[in-house]
Amino acid sequence: MTALFEKYIRKLRITPTWDIRLEFVEDPAWPKTGDIKIDCADRKAIILLNIANPKREENFEEIIVHELMHIKMYPLDQVTKSLIVNCFEEGSAANKFAYEQFFTTLEQTVEELAKCFLLEFGENKELSYGRCRQEMSFNDLYDGLKNID
Repeated sequence: MTALFEKYIRKLRITPTWDIRLEFVEDPAWPKTGDIKIDCADRKAIILLNIANPKREENFEEIIVHELMHIKMYPLDQVTKSLIVNCFEEGSAANKFAYEQFFTTLEQTVEELAKCFLLEFGENKELSYGRCRQEMSFNDLYDGLKNID
């Protein structure tokens, strides 16, 4: 995983501009597959990767690329957060709505960029489907709508 991490910090042109490190989380209670901690002022970041309790069928290469894409998107992330904070009263419905929409769109965008990059440069091009397995099937959702008259 360290070799993949080194490969992608170069391909994504994150280094030498950023000082970045990969750390493995060994806490079985940690619920995430990966995360990132960023100190933008000092241009330092830590990628956290869950190796104690990885989800089934997870592609660690995909997770590494996804988390690194958050660094590429970080300036846009910070501008958008600033706009939300300055335009909507904290705790208001508008503030909550803006944050939910922003974070959903950010995660979708980061994931789409990660998929594209992985399909172009990945050693393991198999995408992870762990989150899909937690969702209701289309038929289950549709069955709930059938009885509406």
